[in-house]
Parts: sequence; C-alpha cells; structure tokens
Amino acid sequence: MFRPTYPIRTARLTLRPVTLDDLDDVHAYQRRPDVVRWMLGAEPRTREQSRSSVVAMAGEDALRAEGDCLTLAVATGASVIGAVELVWRSQADRTAELGYVLHPDHGGRGLATEAAAALLDWGFGEFGLHRVYARCHGRNEASARLMTRLGMRQEARHVESYLFRGQWADRLVFAVLAHEWRARAD
Repeated sequence: MFRPTYPIRTARLTLRPVTLDDLDDVHAYQRRPDVVRWMLGAEPRTREQSRSSVVAMAGEDALRAEGDCLTLAVATGASVIGAVELVWRSQADRTAELGYVLHPDHGGRGLATEAAAALLDWGFGEFGLHRVYARCHGRNEASARLMTRLGMRQEARHVESYLFRGQWADRLVFAVLAHEWRARAD
C-alpha cells in the first residue's frame, strides 16, 4: 500500500484525505454547471449525489493496487476548495493519470497548479512513478493551460475520439516523465 504522509502542505494549501465533514464544501463546487462543463457524463450534483461522491472519495486515501485512485482534498484553512487525484494506471510501466477540480471562486491564483504539483512531487518521489499523463476535452483551454504550467507536454490530440454530450469531441493528452519533473524543479 502506498499512502502519502498526511497532510501534504504547500505554501498556501493543505492536501489531505477527503472526509464526510467535507460534504458542504464539495457540494458547493459539484453543484455548479461551470465545474462539470467539461466532465464526461457529469451534471451538476444534488446534495445526495455529492454525499455519495464524498463517501467514495473518502475511501481513496491510498494506492493499494493498479487501478486505484488516490483523491486528496485541497484545503485552504478549514475550507475544501477542490480535489486532486492520481489514478494508478500501470504498475509495470509505473504510470498514473492526474486529475483535478477546483471551485471557480478560487481560480486564477495558481492554486490548482500548486495542488497538482504537490501531488506530482509525491507521485514521482515517494511513489516512484516514471510517467504521469492527463487528459482533457479539446476545447477545455483552462485545463490545457494548467497542464502546460505543470511542465507537461502535449503528446496527442485525438480528433473526434469520443462522444461528449451527443457530439464527437477531440481529446488532448499531456504527459511528463520523472526525469523531466525533477529537472523542472532544479
């Protein structure tokens, strides 16, 4: 089992496991149409749907086996403003997928980048990943910019590769290797 030493602290944030006490804060962003706009199959959530989401995320506090997801609450003070996650995609290839969501009221200040970078530090450092990739809708410019700020390179644009809200959509794939991540920090 692989688990960060909690909490992970950055200059402005605390990353920690999600708890049931986070329901109000999580629902505050999960209910917003602008948050789920680019998420496949996602609609603004009711409070009960957010409760189910929080229960699921609360169990994602460690990577126990390939396919597991590590989801961490992104907190400023006592408030949860989003979440970051690593999905363990391949043990043999030491690969994971990065995901993130941040309440829009906290956007534009580099907080999502700071949170994702802290999780990548753990993933490449303690967990020993070789490669991390992330994907987004081809028109999700904010997510593509965040991946670029993290030092990820765009590796692919999969043209009309999936159905999104009834229409064919492009998907962007970004990635960074461990040695590139370490060189970025130097």
